[in-house]
Amino acid sequence: MTNQPPMALRPHAEAAPIDTAMILAAGLGKRMRPLTATRPKPLVEVAGKPLLDHVIDRLRSAGIGRVVVNVHYLADALEAHLRAQATDMEVLVSDERKELLETGGGVIKALPLIPDDRFLIVNSDNLWIDGPIDAIRLLAARWDDKAMDALLLVVPLARANCHNGPGDFHMDAAGRLSRRRQGRVAPFVYTGVQLVSRRFFDDPPEGHFSMNVLWNRAIAAGRLYGVVHQGLWFDVGTPPSIARTEALLLEA
Repeated sequence: MTNQPPMALRPHAEAAPIDTAMILAAGLGKRMRPLTATRPKPLVEVAGKPLLDHVIDRLRSAGIGRVVVNVHYLADALEAHLRAQATDMEVLVSDERKELLETGGGVIKALPLIPDDRFLIVNSDNLWIDGPIDAIRLLAARWDDKAMDALLLVVPLARANCHNGPGDFHMDAAGRLSRRRQGRVAPFVYTGVQLVSRRFFDDPPEGHFSMNVLWNRAIAAGRLYGVVHQGLWFDVGTPPSIARTEALLLEA
């Protein structure tokens, strides 16, 4: 695998629009303490509005009309906020109050609320600004149903603002992803935005499990792909990252 940015995947001329997005909002927000002592992490404010609203704004601008949100920690506050803020979208709640199911298990529970053969999954704690190409429309244009089970929006490690990790993935010239090798730095970071096929969730583990389980399975089959985000991205995971993100946004 090369560490250089891959060639662009060929856009599909008749890219179907993405109708539904699932927002993962059920986490405990432990790394964002003490700000999450009294509010869920998606309602922590950055640049004057909650992280969740930044995500909803990006979905709205991409023309997505149906949003599924899973809730667990301080779920009542999240539901009240959604009722007040997303009035122009169909908003459905996947209730995980009784048991937190992690990223993969959370999507499995929400699948009955998602009618689409492909849909978007978005983390609620990352903030991105579109570049020359809308990130969500870029994913739709790059989707190849014959080749892919999941298409991840990634950003070069060098442009992963406020991110302190060693990277997540290598990418070959066709856009196929592979895991960071142990003891090495990987050139691409997952942004928390992915387009997936419904078949990606066939024969899943039971109960709570991470999305990583499904990514590994797709990598083994050669069906996990990535596309490089053309704009700005911020990993807003801790209280200090908020001020840094806000400062960088002022400079943008």
